[in-house]
Amino acid sequence: MLENYERLENGVVRQINRQPFQYGFDYSNAYNNLGESVTRISFLRLGYLLGAIKTSPRSILDVGYGNGSFIKLASTTIDDCYASDVSNQYPVPENVTYVESIYDDHFDVITMFDVLEHFDNIYDIVNLKCNYLYVSMPWCHYHSDDWFHSWKHRKPDEHLWHFNDNSLRKFMKEVGFETVCTSNIEDLVRTPINSDKNILSGIFRKI
Repeated sequence: MLENYERLENGVVRQINRQPFQYGFDYSNAYNNLGESVTRISFLRLGYLLGAIKTSPRSILDVGYGNGSFIKLASTTIDDCYASDVSNQYPVPENVTYVESIYDDHFDVITMFDVLEHFDNIYDIVNLKCNYLYVSMPWCHYHSDDWFHSWKHRKPDEHLWHFNDNSLRKFMKEVGFETVCTSNIEDLVRTPINSDKNILSGIFRKI
């Protein structure tokens, strides 16, 4: 295992020691530089969610909403839309309510796109109140230490946790969620550099 990393019993790889990482307006605003691909990803995510749970939720909370592209789209079909972000500096879209604490209230669906790997402690999500949790993150294959060292998604102090399909399923079961489905559907837009699956998406039901 690469220095300053360890693999937990469930297979999740974590960075052991880390320095604080600063999130601000510029970090969220960077998504606007990605152009049409952000919109395409938002439509893909919403369609995947609605198809997996086979209904339109009444409420949804998007944690780490970035530039607000997904939750803005969701607000066109979902009545009660909420958003939260660690930076608390980028404005939420119209018809979306900002939430200070993601743990206080119940939501039909909570989404975390490219977010869970940033958590100081991923086990905090056991305290979420929801029917479904939808997450996406980089798919960590960890072929070797050399591979991991040069992997484009290994971002020390920013990405603190790394998952593959198996470790994500095991972790989610530990914190009280059963797997509805997992896939690499975002690779339709976020094309991998080589044959490896690039982005891991999973939808889970609260037990």
